[in-house]
Amino acid sequence: MSVSKKIVEDLVANQVSFVTTVPCKQLAGVIDEVEAQDGIYHIPANKEDEGMGLCAGAYMGGKRPAIIMQNTAIGVTVNTLVTLTQYYRMPLPMLISYRGELGEPVACQVEMAVHTKALLAQLNIPTYHFHHEDDVKEFDAILKHTFMCNKPVAILTDASFWKGY
Repeated sequence: MSVSKKIVEDLVANQVSFVTTVPCKQLAGVIDEVEAQDGIYHIPANKEDEGMGLCAGAYMGGKRPAIIMQNTAIGVTVNTLVTLTQYYRMPLPMLISYRGELGEPVACQVEMAVHTKALLAQLNIPTYHFHHEDDVKEFDAILKHTFMCNKPVAILTDASFWKGY
């Protein structure tokens, strides 16, 4: 089974019924699997903070949401994460491509990689980093944890996890 398929199966198994996505080459396979899943309502978003707002509305409407995005937009989501998601204790799994590490072909991606983990730590957001394909085995438990404790959680997936850029 592909990693993308396993991720979406775990979303469905944990009753995630609303997913918003921001385009990302690394996450394209997961986005395609989400789009093909009848049990998930998928809304593409233009920006990550907009996607978090959509997830908040879905949660308030009784759905379990998730967002799929790049780490390069963590900076623009800080206000939304703190004043909406955390303040109202909304569970939000964030599957995040961790761009900017060794081998990154786009120079501007590197700057945000330097700050991503520190920003998430400063916001007290539990963060998991998937380096190897086998790490996906933890995804189900991470989803269960975020919905149990009503907190956002970040799952960083780097280029080695996706087998390159």
